[in-house]
Amino acid sequence: MNVAIIPARGGSKRIPRKNIKQFCGKPIIAHSIETAIKSKLFQKIFVTTDDAEIAHIAMKYGAEVPFLRCKDLSDDHTGTHEVIGDAVKRITDLGFDIEYACCIYPTAPLIIPSDLIKGFELVREGNWDTVFAATNFSYPIMRSFKLNNGGGLEMFFPENFEKRSQDLAEAFHDAGQFYWAHASVWAGKNPG
Repeated sequence: MNVAIIPARGGSKRIPRKNIKQFCGKPIIAHSIETAIKSKLFQKIFVTTDDAEIAHIAMKYGAEVPFLRCKDLSDDHTGTHEVIGDAVKRITDLGFDIEYACCIYPTAPLIIPSDLIKGFELVREGNWDTVFAATNFSYPIMRSFKLNNGGGLEMFFPENFEKRSQDLAEAFHDAGQFYWAHASVWAGKNPG
């Protein structure tokens, strides 16, 4: 079975309660849940959270929350892979046979079903362990700067100072929307 797992902890520091803030008339997490449902890819949609209010809202919009995440996996330093890996293990322990799991961020309200579908098709083909949404930087990063110790600017890649931006390779970054992988990849085991 395919499952969506949405990691939504309650203790966000930069934007308190961000996972349930209102966005276009509903809690932001509702958009991710509804997109997962519309994609028709998932037999189950789970939310892993440490927060009872988030759990209640997630269930209201169609997700399942069969357990609350432990506090050790709900701090500022725990990575997504560890959180989703824990959820895969716990869901499997509940008797579900997961083949593929898609982590969908709760703060990705602009995600669309066709992107989830394309991601699933790519990971299912077996050429990659993980597939995720990416987008290009709006300007070539090979011409980027940083602040130096004196408060001035210094190029990260000074060898590109005289190169035209159109002659530099296009660079991409994680769009922060979703990650598809075989359940064994999330659990830290080699797939089949």
